[in-house]
Amino acid sequence: MEHFIVSARKYRPQTFKDVVGQQAITNTLLNAIENNHLAQALLFTGPRGVGKTTCARILAKMINSDGTETEDEDFAFNIFELDAASNNSVDDIRNLTDQVRIPPQVGKYKVYIIDEVHMLSASAFNAFLKTLEEPPKHCIFILATTEKHKIIPTILSRCQIFDFKRITVSDAKEYLKYIAEEQGIIAEDDALHIIAQKADGAMRDALSIFDRVVSFSGNNLTRQAVTENLNVLDYETYFTSTDLILENKIPELLIQFNETLSKGFDGHHYIAGLASHFRDLLVCQNEQTLELLEVGEDTKLKYQEQSRKASHNFLIKGIELANECDLKYKSSRNQRLLVELCLMQLASITFDGEKKNSKHYIIPASYFKSKGITPIPVVVPKPSEKKETTEEVKNDKPKAAESTYSNTPLPKLELKKDTRTSGLSLKSIKAKKEHLIKQMEVVIDVEDLPREDVSEEDFLKTWNSYVKRLHKKGEKIMASILEMDTPKLINTDIKITFPNDTLRVELERAQYPLMEYLRKTLRNYDLKLDISVNEELAKKYAYTTLEKYEKLKEKNPSIELLRKTFGLDIN
Repeated sequence: MEHFIVSARKYRPQTFKDVVGQQAITNTLLNAIENNHLAQALLFTGPRGVGKTTCARILAKMINSDGTETEDEDFAFNIFELDAASNNSVDDIRNLTDQVRIPPQVGKYKVYIIDEVHMLSASAFNAFLKTLEEPPKHCIFILATTEKHKIIPTILSRCQIFDFKRITVSDAKEYLKYIAEEQGIIAEDDALHIIAQKADGAMRDALSIFDRVVSFSGNNLTRQAVTENLNVLDYETYFTSTDLILENKIPELLIQFNETLSKGFDGHHYIAGLASHFRDLLVCQNEQTLELLEVGEDTKLKYQEQSRKASHNFLIKGIELANECDLKYKSSRNQRLLVELCLMQLASITFDGEKKNSKHYIIPASYFKSKGITPIPVVVPKPSEKKETTEEVKNDKPKAAESTYSNTPLPKLELKKDTRTSGLSLKSIKAKKEHLIKQMEVVIDVEDLPREDVSEEDFLKTWNSYVKRLHKKGEKIMASILEMDTPKLINTDIKITFPNDTLRVELERAQYPLMEYLRKTLRNYDLKLDISVNEELAKKYAYTTLEKYEKLKEKNPSIELLRKTFGLDIN
């Protein structure tokens, strides 16, 4: 059985041209070597699996090459790799500095590659400073790390820093396609794209996933096999979900979500993927943003086709709802119900907005003909006809309404023309109040309106009945004002006295519904309200604690003797 070598090792780049997705850094290093402008301390930083250690090895090999060596020469005696994760003490750095003084036996340079350099202790960093700042001419240090922020500034200032970027999906896919051709594997474009997306910018991860999927599916790499092995939701799931949402098929949508959960997928992953799907559809609606869609060519055609079915407003609202559900998912107690509610809201967007105004909801004329009904055409009046109709309404005087008492007509109201003023000035507010008061002025026709005799008992009964109505309506303030004094009926004048002028003004403002109720109930339209103010009445009411005590003392003088005997205070 032949020994298997993983693709990450088997297809490790041997030259800078083979490095994927780091053209800016490889070109810089090549120019530095050709122009003899290479620094003696380099720092390679970036995410995992993007080629930091690979570039360090290629650089170490190139600076020792003079064209006379064989192809398989790797200059192993000149390259020293140190793992700082396990060699992070001061003693390890001292051993390193002792080796630096010895010149190379083969080649020109000794290259020290220190991987995961951020794992060095603070004392080890300090012990390394002098050597890093002034290394021997035959020595070059290449530091590699994934966490540059953990390295002390004194080390960073002594290095030439190269920031490695994540491998793009398209670059990773093209490299996987090359490896698949080398191994004789038939791979679908969408399958390789899913692997590249799953790798999240790390080429080493992409190659590891590629090996795993090939072991699962053999020499025929399909999209279905990749999604099944990696346990990722296929594009088809979201295409189907979006179609059901656009067609307002809520039951089928919930059933599909249940099937997704039964396959072992998380609801959070599903709703986040649906938001990304809406984003991709939105990107497809504009040719300028079409390049932002990172999918295979076959899938891109499906996205463009579905983007024509969905409106711009629907996609914006859909992204907003799905993103809101994504944010609330972790804090929700019933996470499945949260996602289902979001799906129902998504399926109701077009139903509530666009469907109501759809032409399918207009009943055609053929329907009426089939039922034997002749539809009445709607005639839209011309502007001239509208003007005439408006003038007729203005000139038409309303007929006097009949009263409920022996067909007695209600009093006629004198309505005056409304003078339009600004609603923001004090003058306009005052004018509005005066206008309302004038509208309530009744022109009394003595012969038509009733003037029956009213007894004191009936008057008080009617007055108290009105107060109870105010309590039921929740108008507690006006009810309490009317309860402060017992009114007296003298002939047709209703006498009522208040302790201050504020209460008088409040009753004057609310007198019209009161008088209308009294006049109609007592059948006497000569009744008038006479409000007076007597400030001496204010003394009858005790507000403070001392005033209450004085009132009690007037009724029972023995209270004062009781207070003095026990030494009580009035609080």
